Amino acid sequence: KRALATEHPYREWIRAGTVHLDELAPTSDVPDPDPGTLLVRQQAFGYSVEDVQLLLAPMVATAQEPVGSMGNDTPLAVLSERSLPLFNYFKQLFAQVTNPPIDPIREQAVMSLVTTLGAGGNLLEQGPSQAKRLEMAHPILNNHDLEKLRVVTQREFPAATISMVFHRDAGPEGLVKGLRRIQHLASERIAQGYTVLVLSDRHIDASHVPIPSLLATAAVHHHLVRAQTRTGVGLVVETGDVREVMHAALLIGYGAEAVNPYLAFETLRDLGRRGLLPPDVDSQRATDIYIDALCKGLRKTISRMGISTIQSYCGAQIFEAIGIDRAVIDEYFPGTPSRIGGIGMDVIALEALARHERAFPLVRVATPLLEERGEYRWRRDGEHHGWNPEVIAKLQHAVKSGDEDVFQEYVALADGSARRLQNLRGLFELRPGGPAFPLEEVEPASAIVRRFATGAMSHGAISQEMHETLAIAMNRIRGRSNTGEGGEDSARFEPDTNGDWRRSAIKQVASARFGVTASYLVNADELQIKIAQGAKPGEGGQLPGNKVDATIARLRHSTPGVGLISPPPHHDIYSIEDLAQLIWDLRAVNPEARISVKLVAEAGVGTVAAGVAKARADHIVIAGYEGGTGASPLTSIKHAGVPWELGLAEAQQVLVGHGLRSRVSLQVDGQMKTGRDVVVAAMIGADEYAFSTAPLVAAGCVMMRVCHLNTCPVGIATQDPVLRSRYAGRAEHVVNFMLFLAEDVRRWMARLGFRTIDEMIGRVDCITTQPAIDHWKARGLDLTALLLQPVATEASSLRHSTSQHTPVRDLFDSELLESCHEALRGKGSVRIARRVRNVHRSVGALLSGEVARRHGADGLRDDSITIELDGAAGQSFGAWLAAGLTVVLRGEANDYVGKGLSGGRLVIRPPQRSGRRAEDDIIIGNVALYGATAGEAFIRGIAGERFGVRNSGATAVVEGVGDHGCEYMMGGTVVVLGPTGRNFAAGMSGGTAYVLDEDGLFAERCNDSSVDIEELSDGDDIDLVRSLLERHASLTRSTVAKRLLRRWRETIPLFVKVMPEEYRRALRDERLELVG
Repeated sequence: KRALATEHPYREWIRAGTVHLDELAPTSDVPDPDPGTLLVRQQAFGYSVEDVQLLLAPMVATAQEPVGSMGNDTPLAVLSERSLPLFNYFKQLFAQVTNPPIDPIREQAVMSLVTTLGAGGNLLEQGPSQAKRLEMAHPILNNHDLEKLRVVTQREFPAATISMVFHRDAGPEGLVKGLRRIQHLASERIAQGYTVLVLSDRHIDASHVPIPSLLATAAVHHHLVRAQTRTGVGLVVETGDVREVMHAALLIGYGAEAVNPYLAFETLRDLGRRGLLPPDVDSQRATDIYIDALCKGLRKTISRMGISTIQSYCGAQIFEAIGIDRAVIDEYFPGTPSRIGGIGMDVIALEALARHERAFPLVRVATPLLEERGEYRWRRDGEHHGWNPEVIAKLQHAVKSGDEDVFQEYVALADGSARRLQNLRGLFELRPGGPAFPLEEVEPASAIVRRFATGAMSHGAISQEMHETLAIAMNRIRGRSNTGEGGEDSARFEPDTNGDWRRSAIKQVASARFGVTASYLVNADELQIKIAQGAKPGEGGQLPGNKVDATIARLRHSTPGVGLISPPPHHDIYSIEDLAQLIWDLRAVNPEARISVKLVAEAGVGTVAAGVAKARADHIVIAGYEGGTGASPLTSIKHAGVPWELGLAEAQQVLVGHGLRSRVSLQVDGQMKTGRDVVVAAMIGADEYAFSTAPLVAAGCVMMRVCHLNTCPVGIATQDPVLRSRYAGRAEHVVNFMLFLAEDVRRWMARLGFRTIDEMIGRVDCITTQPAIDHWKARGLDLTALLLQPVATEASSLRHSTSQHTPVRDLFDSELLESCHEALRGKGSVRIARRVRNVHRSVGALLSGEVARRHGADGLRDDSITIELDGAAGQSFGAWLAAGLTVVLRGEANDYVGKGLSGGRLVIRPPQRSGRRAEDDIIIGNVALYGATAGEAFIRGIAGERFGVRNSGATAVVEGVGDHGCEYMMGGTVVVLGPTGRNFAAGMSGGTAYVLDEDGLFAERCNDSSVDIEELSDGDDIDLVRSLLERHASLTRSTVAKRLLRRWRETIPLFVKVMPEEYRRALRDERLELVG
């Protein structure tokens, strides 16, 4: 290896051959278009009022992607009556289960947007010419940088510009001719020696129509790939149709190394001229901020798939097309999934011509304004929204009055929206599976509603009143409500005096593990592992500090007023095997609960679902991209994930085809409104049905879409006490909705000839498409793949029919339980000694679940049960260890030690005669104390990566940690008596870490974006660290702790204290409030 690495002076070649664009001299030759023509050009490129007001302006004001809420209830681009950008026909893919997404903010150190241009050269040759590249810090070029590239670098990186337009008079056929012209010119310019090609649509006019930049980029990229000349040139796109993150991501994903969104820059300058930007932001600053926001969005987009560099994303095509004809895909986007066909080149051309016609009408009209498209908010003449004022008002009238006839009027409106092609199921015709039955012979509504659940909405995203309304309503009808990822108050685990239950049957386990304690887990009928969320798959979340009141902070084991972060991945799930381990852990702590895994629909979700079934989950949720949200980037709401119809169909087909379908229940979630929706879902393959937005609307939501601002006017999605006081929803309203819905399902079943839901599940043969779709875009759709009837084998069926729920009967933990009967009753104490092996997983979880079930979160008295073990423990050692349990391990342990620690004590030390220095050895694996809420851990030796990730209350002493130590930590205390890896304290929002910095390098390894690093000088801090060292020395016989204590005065200056700034302020404010 060394010989190969030093064979040539590679580093010197790269240093000498790399030209940095930002270091080149500027050029004055920058285009300066007439501001008077801006509106015309905006119209030619399909700009709308929302693009300017809701996308561009907020990006400059916040330097972030704009955020929205309540999900997407507008039609797919292929179902819309409007001419939409080609970008809108694509959806982002994302990682779920099989590999983890990345946190683009807290783990930015492992990400790079650096991109290069120039000829790649022959991989088989070695020489300095191979290292000749033009490097840019990121792929978004401002106008000055683009002109540098055109003018200043001509000798080393000659650039040629190719126009991306076609002649208006050529009509739709002109688009294909224009693409062929561009492809021919690209090959010609490469033959002439150019190493950079700039595809430009700047020069449009009344006669020249811009070719969609995505189509032109993909056409050139794949043409050059086929010609085997792609690596000889860099592609830059100078375009007017890019304004948001998804647009730039698509161009890069289909081959562009750099993008210049010149019309967006001009639009920002215009906003500045009109005084619509912050007063301290001039046009240059606005451009810089906008580019920064785009770059942040690009990091989030590539991180969604677990990709860390933009160069890996370039040309990778991490997208799925929804509504594009197979011939177009094969020619211009080969390799891109496109399951339902759609528009061809003729419609793409017609949409481009329609936009051009609006800008350059053949008959002159009064100067038109930008279109009020209504994509993000309902507008009277805008895009159709499924939740429009008429539908909302009718549903609320029905459930408040208890009038089923009014509910049928609501159904007519909602199903009418579907039939006017609001969604894919609106294209379906339902045909009978047998002769019709009298309604009284159909399964009763009381049985049907047991298949209903409310979606995962946390107390935090919605108010306490709304959260409890859902729980009470679903418990009354024996359905299921879902906690979401915010924990649940233990006061709700017992019935109210009137007999109502506020306990959520489904307890969610999400990446942040908020409130996930042993007590929380045992008070569940179902434990749902949330892998992804429909409105923002592949990313985490953030609850702003102004929504974290005292109650929410208590439930989430955090601090009032301090913002909360949800990591994008579960840090104990990087593979299907890891998921199987978490399922085992949860089943160990609560053997009676059903284990559910929530996925989001995308191409490939069927394969993931098969893996989930093999991991022995009992239940799988397929959520559509249209799901609601309390807060999500608009890019994610609109452009990530696909409709549930596609995801559910794929999951059903794969599970049936592999003989796995009978083992699991399938649930579907996403903009379900009516009985017809339920029937369609059942026929495609769903056993159960979840509703989120509809119950909120039934309880009073008016779809203001301000959930993320904490200003909900009806008290549903806010923590503001004044606004919460306006909440007028009642459990009866949600109950009425569910029962009316079930009756609507029954009517459909009677007409279609099904007596039970079970008979209807998987009967996709009873769905056909409308024979003649009168829609200028949708008529090209082919739903054959969606409606494919899978063949059931002998070992399978079309629905859930057998259970693979096998409660954990791990002999090791069962023996522990048998030995602790008296102690579990709170009588006396017990000490147990055993040998442990690495096949013994989740040691202590079964016992902790029993403690929590009998004694609640308080657990037992300290040291009621002491377990002394020798050997190598398997994964999840001490998971959710309850208060009163002390487990001492003389040996070592695998990953996930102390996961969810819930008040217990862990002591891990090497065997007495190991013959090695403990402080030099890794004694436990990665991701220890993930989501710990209370308890202690004393580790004599080094821990792996992500030690203390999301710790929110445990106290730990360890003698060294790997990368990402104390990541996302929210509370508790961690003392590190040795070296740390990189990115320590990333995302840390609470708690305190004390680190022994003997080599003085800790500051370089710490992510100080949210924390302060200071000397250990406060007396209370010094006393705390000393007491913890004394306990560590006593419990583990640590020579490190003893050495430090012997030289305590000399040791104190070697410690540094790490504390989040926001946490410090919150504690100070809390003290001032108490004094006041």
